Amino acid sequence: MQYYLFLDECGDQNLSNFNPDFPLFTLCGVIVSETEYAAITEKVLALKKTLWNDKKIILHSRDIRKCQKGFEVLFDLDKKKFFYESINSILGESNYQIVCCSILKEQYIRRYGKLSDVYAISLSYIIERTVFLLEGLKKDGVEEIELHAIAERRGTKEDKSLLDYYNELLDRGTYFVNNKRIKSLFKSFQFKMKSEDIIGLQISDLVAYPITRYVLDSKAVNPAYEVIKEKIYTQNGKMHGLKIHPAE
Repeated sequence: MQYYLFLDECGDQNLSNFNPDFPLFTLCGVIVSETEYAAITEKVLALKKTLWNDKKIILHSRDIRKCQKGFEVLFDLDKKKFFYESINSILGESNYQIVCCSILKEQYIRRYGKLSDVYAISLSYIIERTVFLLEGLKKDGVEEIELHAIAERRGTKEDKSLLDYYNELLDRGTYFVNNKRIKSLFKSFQFKMKSEDIIGLQISDLVAYPITRYVLDSKAVNPAYEVIKEKIYTQNGKMHGLKIHPAE
């Protein structure tokens, strides 16, 4: 069976100069089977067709919140209600799982300094948890699994650096997962632009923001997080799909 891992981030990777009101970086991965991804894509495209007809609209959390870049239609309260009910239904009822890592910048700098690639650090964690999740599926009877990772394109230099790091993980593995286990599941790693209308990247964008808000303040009202929190990968009743680093 073929699976996808869609990766998108919330916040920036800058450790030298960052917004003290948003002092973290989150890399979020959405893991979904090929069959379920086709169903999710169909539902999202139907929603877009209803609200925007044939206009190409990319679901982007920031644009939705600010009602910009096509989301001005959400100033119409009836359309806004329909949109949120529809997207919450898709996110809440579809079959996928989330693995993500949030880097607390201030704590990280105090412990490790500023010379780190927080995207790469987060990717290492996500790859480990993805391996655990997929190996669990094999134990449940899924015999053959191939996973294809797709990340949002950031720039030529950044993408090359990330791909080099990914290939390094394939060669040496991580502290918890050796390279053979990774290679047995991960079959490709590619980059796509948001403008290419990749629904999986849009879903990972939509879930990254509420998770990041939860990490910032777990007690704050966060209805979007309530919709997707059950999708975060758990094992033996313990949440393994959300890594907060450094740990308190």
